[in-house]
Amino acid sequence: MGKVIVLGSANAVSDENHENAHLFLMTDKRNILIDCPGNPVVRIKKAGIKLNSITDLILTHFHPDHVSGLPLLLLDMWLLGRKAPLPIYGLTHTISRAKKMMDLFEWEKWPGFFDVEFISIDELPLQEVISDSELRLITSPVKHLLPTIGLRFEFKQNGVVFVYSSDTEPTETVVELANNADILIHEANGNSLGHSSREQCGEIASEAGVKNLYLIHYPTNIAPSVLIGEAQSTFSGPIYVCHDFMEIDLN
Repeated sequence: MGKVIVLGSANAVSDENHENAHLFLMTDKRNILIDCPGNPVVRIKKAGIKLNSITDLILTHFHPDHVSGLPLLLLDMWLLGRKAPLPIYGLTHTISRAKKMMDLFEWEKWPGFFDVEFISIDELPLQEVISDSELRLITSPVKHLLPTIGLRFEFKQNGVVFVYSSDTEPTETVVELANNADILIHEANGNSLGHSSREQCGEIASEAGVKNLYLIHYPTNIAPSVLIGEAQSTFSGPIYVCHDFMEIDLN
């Protein structure tokens, strides 16, 4: 049915073992890249994924540690002969800036470029963005330093629900998105403006009734055992710390 591959797990300060947080969702019909910092082509190749197999790109928000690799991603797709269109989803705030970033590279002059479809998402709760026979994607605005969306993926055949908070302070919109989810991947940067502590991640998971909590977007100088211990103070279910190239089975 599908799996999630963690292409990067760090907060905005990455290191030699942790790229900035971004994910890859593989299903029977779609290969969805969620954010694209750094050099996503290298990460995708290292994960054993063919670059031009990507069917969709979702940008959660317009911060460098989530979108800096977009120009290189599109350039390399073009150089490697991509012909299929690529839909890119994001809030209007994100999409308008992504277009401006690409315009700085004068990409309209790149000959024979494949079609890129920028799809703006309304900044409203529980918006249905994708729906086919396999998958339903619902988004809601979360509470970060600029407009940002969290993501809820519902698999229609087996009923599995996977939720990604993206960067956010604790907010009821994440609780709604994560309601009874099998997997919640929640940012764990720390208790600061626009972010969440590990204890707050646990509180959200408990309130939403999720089955498994995964911590991502964390400071890499904190040991995984410490991150888990802090989240365990507020959540009694299984807790995992995401690491680069971790695979999460959705079957």
